[in-house]
Amino acid sequence: MAEIAVGVSSPRASVAAAAAAAAVLASAGPAVLSSPRAALSRGTHQFHHRRWAPPTISPSYRAYLVALWLVGFVLVFLWQNTSMGRLRLYNRPPMPKRAPSAAASMGQWVASPPVYDLKEFGGIGDGRTLNTAAFEAAVAAISERGGGRLTVPAGRWLTAPFNLTSHMTLFLAAGAEILGVQDERYWPLMSPLPSYGYGREHKGPRYGSLIHGQDLKDVIITGHNGTINGQGQSWWIKFRKKLLNHTRGPLVQLMRSSNITISDITLRDSPFWTLHLYDCKDVTVSGTTILAPIAGAPNTDGIDPDSCENVMIENCYISVGDDGVAIKSGWDQYGIAYGRPSTNITIRNVIIRSMVSAGVSIGSEMSGGVSNVLVENVHIWSSRRGVRIKTAPGRGAYVNNIVYRNITLENVRVGIVIKTDYNEHPDERFDPKAVPVVGNISYTSIHGQRVRVPVRIQGSAEIPVRNVTFHDMSVGILDKKHHVFQCSFVQGQVIGYVFPVPCKNLDLYNERREMVKQSTLQNISDIDYSF
Repeated sequence: MAEIAVGVSSPRASVAAAAAAAAVLASAGPAVLSSPRAALSRGTHQFHHRRWAPPTISPSYRAYLVALWLVGFVLVFLWQNTSMGRLRLYNRPPMPKRAPSAAASMGQWVASPPVYDLKEFGGIGDGRTLNTAAFEAAVAAISERGGGRLTVPAGRWLTAPFNLTSHMTLFLAAGAEILGVQDERYWPLMSPLPSYGYGREHKGPRYGSLIHGQDLKDVIITGHNGTINGQGQSWWIKFRKKLLNHTRGPLVQLMRSSNITISDITLRDSPFWTLHLYDCKDVTVSGTTILAPIAGAPNTDGIDPDSCENVMIENCYISVGDDGVAIKSGWDQYGIAYGRPSTNITIRNVIIRSMVSAGVSIGSEMSGGVSNVLVENVHIWSSRRGVRIKTAPGRGAYVNNIVYRNITLENVRVGIVIKTDYNEHPDERFDPKAVPVVGNISYTSIHGQRVRVPVRIQGSAEIPVRNVTFHDMSVGILDKKHHVFQCSFVQGQVIGYVFPVPCKNLDLYNERREMVKQSTLQNISDIDYSF
């Protein structure tokens, strides 16, 4: 038999290859199939050193044999893989590994937290009984267990200020309303905020907030649109009559805390700022309604991120007696010394009304710096101002990289404001040479109607405003007799179509961002407060 080296990887393939080789040899005739004995009888003198030798095969037979072997090997290989694939069709595929749940990764308290009802601690929701002890006992129980949820059921739950704890959810059921006691003697006094030096309204200590927390982690305030009501009316009256000796307290204040979520609740009638987030990180405020009278409710800002990092404010409705959202970071030399900026803040999908102040403000207390702010998809209506940046000599620091996009202004007195002479100071020790740097601010897709002054940017020789961009702006104005795009000490550019006609301080570019006209009048002033 001819020597054939068959390289197959399985017994099944070996058998098939052998069968193919046998068929080839059979077709070769008697000369190929002769026994060794016959070969010896024909020429034993040639093979006296061996018992037998393979017969001579012609080159044509050898080529034929090799070709058949290759075809057989390919057919066997394909058959083997097809059969194995068919078998695999009936095998169950391996189950993917399940990633650990977010709850499990946060610890055991999230996976199975204890749930308490305020009534378990003696709470009575009649609107008259003081429930401070019940809230304190419930929070203490949660703290003891390392976390948990406190459910406030339907009812009106009067209380003095109380503190939250870490890994806690405060859940307000539908129809639940937490009421702040109106007698200020129940409100504890706290030290002034270090970045403000004094209480914002009086020197010395300040009142604490109705719901307070500091140095906490993983705090959630949520519910089925339950309400936290500061009952601020008595506070506002006493403030106007100058009957208070200390700065009023916020409704909710969280200090030096992280991983905060506030959602699906209503906050209303705060004595002072409504939601004050001080030196916090990783905060989400979503689906929250914030209310106060649009007049006669002084300083009732909606949401104040103050020296905060990584804040998301979205899907909220805010109608208050001061700024809807006010981004802060400390006041003059105290804020400069504290040195905590507000950065990475997004405000989106929010509706705001502020008859007294602005929809979204930055400052004026911004002495730690403010940067990387995105304000988009915001509708500001029936307000004194739309979006505003305010600062002054003595503040120091910077306002940088601010983006306003898709802003709608409806019935607003002044749409876009930058003011650099907002001269309120904590004391006489501020440094007038500490001037802020204001720049890299863009306004894109700004639209509206019934706006008296669409733009008023008031830089100064001390604090010029640099690199301001307007693109895609069309605002309907009330009075076409006055110049309503006002600028002073401003450098920047207008891209494409902008209405009303922009001030002469700005360079003009077409939609391809090719310069059309370069301004040489950045330092001219055309500010008019007469209307």
